[in-house]
Amino acid sequence: MRRSNLPAELNRFVGRDVERAALAALLEASRLVTVVGVGGVGKTRLALRAAQDAQKRYGEGVGLAELASLRDPDLVAYALVEALGLTDHTTRPPREVLVEHLAERRMLLVVDGFEHLVESCAPLVRELLAQAPGLTVLAVGRRPLRVAGEAVFPLAPMDEADAVELLAERAAEAGAPVVVPLPGPPGPAAPPSPGVPGRPALPLPGHPASLLPRGPGFPASLAPGPWEPPGARSGAEAVRELCRRLDGIPLALELAAGRLPLLSVEQMLLRLDDRFRLLTDGERGVLPRHQTLRTAIGWSHELCTPEERLLWARLSVFAGPFDLEAVEYVCGGPELPPDRVLDHLGGLLAQSLVSREDTPAGPAYRLLDTVAAYGAEWLAALGDTERMRRRHRDWYMGLATWCELEWFSPRQADVAARTDAALPNLRAALDLCLELPEDAHLAQHLAGTLWFAWVGCGRLSEGRHWLERALALESGHEEARLKALWVLGYVSVLQGDGTAAVAALHECGERARSTGNALAEAYATHRMGCLALLSDDLPRAEALIGRALDAYRELGELNSNVLMGQVEVAMAQAFRGDLEGAVAICREVREVCEERGELWTRAYALYVLGYSAWTRDAYGEARELLTECVSINHTFRDLVGLVLAIELLALVTVSEGDPVEAAVLQGATVPVWDTVGIRLFGSEAFDGPRALCEQRAEEALGAEAFDVAVREGRNLPLDAVVERALAGRRDPGVGGAAAPRPFRTARAARVPGTRKPAGSPTGKGGEAAG
Repeated sequence: MRRSNLPAELNRFVGRDVERAALAALLEASRLVTVVGVGGVGKTRLALRAAQDAQKRYGEGVGLAELASLRDPDLVAYALVEALGLTDHTTRPPREVLVEHLAERRMLLVVDGFEHLVESCAPLVRELLAQAPGLTVLAVGRRPLRVAGEAVFPLAPMDEADAVELLAERAAEAGAPVVVPLPGPPGPAAPPSPGVPGRPALPLPGHPASLLPRGPGFPASLAPGPWEPPGARSGAEAVRELCRRLDGIPLALELAAGRLPLLSVEQMLLRLDDRFRLLTDGERGVLPRHQTLRTAIGWSHELCTPEERLLWARLSVFAGPFDLEAVEYVCGGPELPPDRVLDHLGGLLAQSLVSREDTPAGPAYRLLDTVAAYGAEWLAALGDTERMRRRHRDWYMGLATWCELEWFSPRQADVAARTDAALPNLRAALDLCLELPEDAHLAQHLAGTLWFAWVGCGRLSEGRHWLERALALESGHEEARLKALWVLGYVSVLQGDGTAAVAALHECGERARSTGNALAEAYATHRMGCLALLSDDLPRAEALIGRALDAYRELGELNSNVLMGQVEVAMAQAFRGDLEGAVAICREVREVCEERGELWTRAYALYVLGYSAWTRDAYGEARELLTECVSINHTFRDLVGLVLAIELLALVTVSEGDPVEAAVLQGATVPVWDTVGIRLFGSEAFDGPRALCEQRAEEALGAEAFDVAVREGRNLPLDAVVERALAGRRDPGVGGAAAPRPFRTARAARVPGTRKPAGSPTGKGGEAAG
């Protein structure tokens, strides 16, 4: 399955045929191509179109990493991991994860907006190209990476024909009416525009000119017409002059197009001429291209209302996309009432200063980098940068708090989508907290509050990065530190780093006891129990988590963590042979999850219930439970739950009599395990279904056929594995009769409930699989 995260084009790509062909040829000849040019020249748009055109050549697809919003050089590798849709639960550095993933893949990686991070980006790109022979990198920035083998593609502004076409088309999109005279006798003369002698007004409804279709043609103020005063240049010549004065820079042209419904081309030329003369000492000289763009942006800034200018400046504090609610809070105030923000945002949108995009979390907006930089200068000139950055931080801290609460609700999937969309701004908020020593406690609080994003949405490595940075500071706020400590312990447990987990959880427990914080102590105890569970110390796991659950009940704590604790106790009981007790707990958890709309913990309860159904030979029921489990875990990018569910589903599949498909699913989990890291604990309990499935499938197929099927599974992309798992049972082509239950071998003894461990209590599950 080919994957790509390239954004959909919101309007037609205009011109650049020569550049597209040249860039395509360069991508075929070089593994590193860097498109460079001044801001606003269209580097990103051309690169994305080239990537779209070329993606059929790359079997593993195309990935886009946008780096413009990053400020921390250490996050470059994390951003690339995110762009490729990777989830890694180990303690490996993200660059190592990237190298391993790309080593044998043929794909195109687009890296956009790297220029301010070139010192960290260039070495990473160099290493990836050296270690992954099938990788091609298309970089986009204002300067080269200076990496050996780099082919630099300087992008010049548009030629005149393309510039005119772009201006005309974007003006039509902006609503400039078409008034090109129809062929034949001219229609009624248009009345003159008020206050602008000799210029036409907008056509009246029913005027022949208003009936012309819009498209790549001249809008009203671009078109020649019979109203031109004697000696005036033609409309077409005025358009060409405007394109020349704007130096063919696409962003400048788009900004001009956004004004054409209100101003004529001649009016715009007069304004530009005034500005250019000021910048060239009265001579009509040629400005440097960066100055041309800056002039065009400044001219657009002058044409905005005072409220639009203020909003533009304040919007510059956002990193990446932002939604309307965030704008109303962050940018609103006495001089910019929140209930008027939407109107002013619409004005900026109409002028192409703000772009709109649809995300899984709903409509979002963003400023182009060049436009944002101009706004940031005005915000600094107003002396309001720090205040606005703090308001931005406060909003995203509030959003994180709301998301943590709503994680335990029917809106859990929406929370995951909203967190994903807000990630660049959450990073910016964390950056600000870490910059200011007096805000260290806010950094610890925010990093801890986002536990659901780190643990529940597959970002363990990045979460640990922020948690460790925050905890390296002394905040003087014990509650914030305690939460960050137990979350760090939890993340470290799931990464397979027992040493770091014990250190963080021990400190959390000791400090919680000394300060009388019973809730933090309960969380530390709970996560120590989780570590014991993954280390196969089942009696200790059950005791510690049970103690934490008692504390939660006394304190009135009920959330996803508490329910997960109950499921973890159920797993410990199942692994010890008490399957009946485990099922009772998970049924109760499932009911609570259904009442609350909770999905993430529900998936783990379904895993235990699916295993119970398998032990009763209820394979259809087991498959139904496990496919729901797979779907939920994939939605939340929870690889721990996903890989466990697929392995158990493989065991169900071989029990249904399809050893080939079981072996394929078995093989598909191998690369997933490489990114999970749980096996660093050597847990025989969690490894049981895999071991039993391997034994039975290999016995049924023979070693050679089994290996072929496993290799097929190992080569499947994760999305394809999930799609295959959700497709249901395949016809094995051999009658489909269920195979006999497994013999009691050493491997079978590892499966929960198949054999009672020495000293464990007798349970109904003890002999169920025999």
